Amino acid sequence: MEAELKKLQKVTVEEIEKISSIEELKNLEVKILGRKGELTNILRGLKDLSDAEKPTIGKLANEVKTRLEEEFIARQNRLEKTAIEKSLSLEFFDTTIPAKIKEIGHIHPISQVQEEVERIFSQMGFSIMDGPEAESEYYNFEGLNIPKDHPARDMQDTFFLQEKDDEKHGRMVLRTHTSPVQVRTMEKYGAPLRVIVPGRTFRYEATDASHDTTFYQVEGLLIDKDISLAHLKGIMKEFLSRLFGKEVTVRFRPGYFPFVEPGLELDFSCLLCEGKGCRVCKHSGWMEFMGAGMVHENVLKAGGIDSKKYQGWAFGFGLTRLVMMRYGIDDIRLLLGGDLRFIKQF
Repeated sequence: MEAELKKLQKVTVEEIEKISSIEELKNLEVKILGRKGELTNILRGLKDLSDAEKPTIGKLANEVKTRLEEEFIARQNRLEKTAIEKSLSLEFFDTTIPAKIKEIGHIHPISQVQEEVERIFSQMGFSIMDGPEAESEYYNFEGLNIPKDHPARDMQDTFFLQEKDDEKHGRMVLRTHTSPVQVRTMEKYGAPLRVIVPGRTFRYEATDASHDTTFYQVEGLLIDKDISLAHLKGIMKEFLSRLFGKEVTVRFRPGYFPFVEPGLELDFSCLLCEGKGCRVCKHSGWMEFMGAGMVHENVLKAGGIDSKKYQGWAFGFGLTRLVMMRYGIDDIRLLLGGDLRFIKQF
């Protein structure tokens, strides 16, 4: 077998040197090193050798195989180089022509603002959470104190999925807000809790310059002992001031949301007119920003948290609307339209 291996190596190396095309080289490689190749057939006889011969012949076989593989690779590189040189010699190549510039993509404006929002809240001790976009009726509605017969459901036109009803969780829907992650997070981690939930949401509604079927929200939730709306006001004032790079004033107005009690709306001072009143803020000096309030007792119970021991607040604002305010975009459809002429501006 030793003689066979050495002879195969010698003959194969000589044949490799004579080959003038890559196709012929590939055929020879399969013939010698393939699964049914000559070297493979020789190696099948290793099992018939004595225990004393196997180490020596096995080592030689590996050396032959390695040498032949190197010879095939080296010959292929030489043939490819020759082909390129021949091609260049047959056609004119102007080395002064500028190279084609490959365009490099960049982060979408929604993702840019989302990353900044996450960074600011992370610096204030908030964790970033995520949840499924295809959600059950229970987490999207019932767990948030919105039962089936509650009129608040009419405020959120819903995409229902063709899934079988579950006795507890009901039908599957495309989530209408990021609030379902509130209950999921409370169930998993308990209290105390300090999280934000950025994500994509869906609503079945007419599309226009300020409404779309797909948009992004940011949910916030803080659960602990002795928590009040004063903490929320301080957090949001600090967040908005960091985000816009200037001092921002915030105010509360009464508002209604089924999953909080009391509920409120939060506005911040118009950055364009500095609170003096302009067309953008409808001459009020304030910009409507988000809904918020103290987490409803029923929502805490759904999350498995003792409402006698803990309390907290939640908020939710439109990330897409925030992007529009920040960059002065007047049509929400531009953000998800995929028009590169628009996207390249950011």
